[in-house]
This record gives sequence, structure tokens and C-alpha cells, in this order.
Amino acid sequence: MLLVKDELLAALAAGLDQLSPGAGARATFESPKAAAHGDLACTAAMQLAKPLKANPRQVAETLKASLLAAPAFQRWVDAVEIAGPGFLNIRLKPAAKQQVVREVLGAGPAFGHQPANGQRVLVEFVSANPTGPLHVGHGRQAALGDAICNLYATQGWDVYREFYYNDAGVQIATLANSTQLRAKGLKPGDAGWPEAAYNGDYIADIAADFLAGKTVAADDRSFTASGDVEDLEGIRQFAVAYLRHEQDLDLQAFAVKFDNYYLESSLYTSGRVEAAVGRLQAAGKTYEQDGALWLKSTDYGDDKDRVMRKSDGTYTYFVPDVAYHITKWERGFRKVVNIQGTDHHGTIARVRAGLQAAGVGIPEGYPDYVLHTMVRVVKGGEEVKISKRAGSYVTLRDLVEWTSKDAVRFFLLSRKPDTEYTFDVDLAVAQNNDNPVYYVQYAHARICSVLAGWGGDAATLAQADLAPLDSPAAQALMLQLARYPEMLAAAATDFAPHDVTFYLRELAGAYHSYYDAERILVDDEAVKRARLALVAATAQVLRNGLAVLGVSAPEKM
Repeated sequence: MLLVKDELLAALAAGLDQLSPGAGARATFESPKAAAHGDLACTAAMQLAKPLKANPRQVAETLKASLLAAPAFQRWVDAVEIAGPGFLNIRLKPAAKQQVVREVLGAGPAFGHQPANGQRVLVEFVSANPTGPLHVGHGRQAALGDAICNLYATQGWDVYREFYYNDAGVQIATLANSTQLRAKGLKPGDAGWPEAAYNGDYIADIAADFLAGKTVAADDRSFTASGDVEDLEGIRQFAVAYLRHEQDLDLQAFAVKFDNYYLESSLYTSGRVEAAVGRLQAAGKTYEQDGALWLKSTDYGDDKDRVMRKSDGTYTYFVPDVAYHITKWERGFRKVVNIQGTDHHGTIARVRAGLQAAGVGIPEGYPDYVLHTMVRVVKGGEEVKISKRAGSYVTLRDLVEWTSKDAVRFFLLSRKPDTEYTFDVDLAVAQNNDNPVYYVQYAHARICSVLAGWGGDAATLAQADLAPLDSPAAQALMLQLARYPEMLAAAATDFAPHDVTFYLRELAGAYHSYYDAERILVDDEAVKRARLALVAATAQVLRNGLAVLGVSAPEKM
């Protein structure tokens, strides 16, 4: 149906140009709000009425006549109807809708994908400091970041995944001190145990392995413990490597991989922070006041100027972020997306202000941000707030072990990132239609069962005569398939993987309705092959959409 829409769109553009030269550039179709109104809609007549100083319905009548005379409309369109003040509702012939089946079967896993566009995008996500196990908020960020990367890849972008973390800040010092105290035999509750120390059982595990002289290896570092309880620097490095390894295990279980790990500490050791501050000073965008160095961020729309360097000589949180994003720009990434928690909202304006003020050519609005809220976890009807292993929160590993990687990914992606979400563990393991991931995966498995029952060569279905696919249920399913490429493109543009989850649930519903309406393995060979081609195409699109989310498509359930 992509070819059909392209031909119809070209005819519409030509018709609009006849009415008003240049208007064809804005040619577009919409999906009618109600299926009874047709398959495609066009509001161009109402938009042109005012500049043409004409009645919208008269413009619609003229445009309708032009479209009906076009060869593409004669080939693919059953009727063009005028509704309301000048809407054009277009009803397609069954043959037009049937084209999508061939397109899906022909393209396979690439259906909905765009060719390489030569552009690169860096997506930074998770970026958790190695001070403890990944929590469910990190899980939401991992699912979001990975799915957004997959969406961009479908649209032809060269995608680069980056994990940024601090291995030398105050939290890391607290981690090292907590581990050292555990190694000396102290534990939470003992006299001398600091209030700010980390209390989870994982601290005891790190201390035990350090004393045992073990070696730990993560994706970006490895370290062998000295076993010396007084070796605080060795404890720090071992604890960081240990927890980075733990994070890697969590991310592997969640099927998330990164191309690069970037250390915040390297921004200081390489002199990039000082260089960024020097650029801002040289550009005249800073001033001294009360012993501190300030950025004139109000020059760039911030509500007040921001402290860059405090009176004690240390830099505030956003300064290394400015230096870090300058490195992204210098590495050639003109498109950058940051996935972060909503607690980072306050830093956006000052980071962007610093980047523009640095004078390195970074445009306004760089980088893009996707902010997400935290996640509540409910199990047995009650909220779960702590994990013995972590000490104060539910870990991502807990959630995966209680349910599955597929359920966690699908559930965490099923709402807009900035909306509150409650993860219901009991629903996530339920094998019924109330469980959205089960509902979608079951539709795929059900189709695989039908194809297995047929037993023929699925590759031959691409050549099937599709004329028998003329029932309302079949046409509704084909229209859903045809929506996939546009949905995918919009979801990438809007950073909206939740749109993919909504689409998959609607596609699964359309398939279940079709399955209930028409028997597939009938005696008539032509009808059977046409229906098998339709359901095989549906299975392919379900697989494609689930792959974007990082969710499997089981053949049996």
C-alpha cells in the first residue's frame, strides 16, 4: 500500500497545484477518525478556501473532480466523498489495500525501514553511577533508550549508544568508605556506622570479594583486589569495577548493549572542563560575584544566571555536562538525545546556555532531552519499595526475575516517558488478554500455529492471488498493516516508543478479530493461500514491532 499511497499522493499534489500553484507541496493524507468515513481523508480544500476566497465545499467539489480524473485514483479508489465543511473522504478498492500484504512479505524484517540517510545520532542513556544495583528507574531508562535507538535505526540513522558515568565523585567516595567499613567487620546498625553509608547486602559482597583478592571485569574496566583493608584507593577501584560488572549483568539480562562508556572523571583529567570554562570566559559570558564564577545563562533564556565555580573552587553539576556535550559535538554528532530522569529538568536550560555561549557552533536546542518519571512496583496488591540486596529500592534484576525481560520492557514502554507508571507484577505474569505483552505475543504464536498446521512453504505466499481478501475483517487488518511505516516514522520523530506498544496491541486485536471472523485453513486453495498470506504478513509486522521494543516474538506459548 506504500506504492498506492505514493501514487495517490502524487495525484493529490497535482490536483492542488491546479487549484493554487505551489499548494501541492503540502499534499498529505490523514486517517479518518471513524472507519465508516473511509480509508483516507484530506482537509486541503478547507485550507485553500481562504487564500482562494472561495467556499470550502466548492473547492472540495473542484478538487474531487480533478482527483477522480487522475489515473491513480481510477485504479485504486472506489469513491471520493465530501463531508462537513469540505472534508474529502476517500474509499480505497480492495486491491489497493491488498498491496500491503505483498509489500510486507517482500520486505520482511525491513518492512517500515528507510534507507540509510548518512546521518549519525548519539543516544546517551542509563548513565548510572556505579554505586549500587540498577533500580527500576534505570530499567525504564534502559528500555526507553534502547527502543529510541532502534526507532532511529529503522529510519536510516547510524545510531551510537553511550553510557556516561562518574567514577570519582562524592557518591563513589561513600561507596569506598562503606566497603572498607564492611571489610573491617562493621555493618549497618553498629556503632561507628555512618548515616550516609550504603546499607545494602551488595556492600558486604564487594567487601568479601575484595578481601579474597578476586579480579572483577566489566565492559570498560577490570581490577584485581589487593586484599589490604587499608588500601582505600584499591577498594574504590575494585568496588567501581565490581558494580560496573553487576550493571553489565543487569543490562545483558535486559538485552541492552553500549558502543561506548564515557567517564566524567576523564573530563577533568583531560582538561576538558577547564577548557570549556576558558571558552566561556573568553567569550565574555561569565562574571565573578561573591567569590564564585557565574554563567550569564539569562542571555539564553534561563530564568536566572547560574553558578559555575563555587567559592570553594569546585564546579557545579552542569559544568562537566557542558564539557561533555562539547565532546559530542566535536566527535561529529549533530543529533544527540539524552534520556534522563525528570529530576534533571532544571539542568536543561543551563547546559544548553553553556553550549551556545561556548562559541563552538552548537545550535539552540542541542541536545534533545527525553525525561522520564520513576516507577512504582506493585506485587500482591501492595507497593514494593525495598530490596534486601539493594537496601532501599527495587532493582531491575528483581523485576526481571519476578516476571521476564519481555514483560519488563513492554510494560515500561507502554506509557509516555513523562507519565507516572505503576508496574503490576501480577499482571505481568498473567497469561490472559489483560496482559498486553501476552496479548501481542499470543497473536504471533497463534499465527505461527496456523502456518505450522498448513505445513507449506511460507516463501511461496508472496505470489498468492490476494483477490479473495475482500471481507471487512480482512480489509481492516490490511489497513492496520499499512499504518506501520508511518507510525514508525512518527514514533522516531516524537521519541515515542509507547506508540509502538499501542500499535501492536491494535494490530493484535485486528488479527484476533479476523481469526474469529474467518477460518483460514479452508478447502478452497486460492482462498486459503490468500488468507495465509495475510496472516503471515501480520506475523511479520508483529515481529518487526516487537523487535523495535527489544521484545521476543515466540512461535509457541
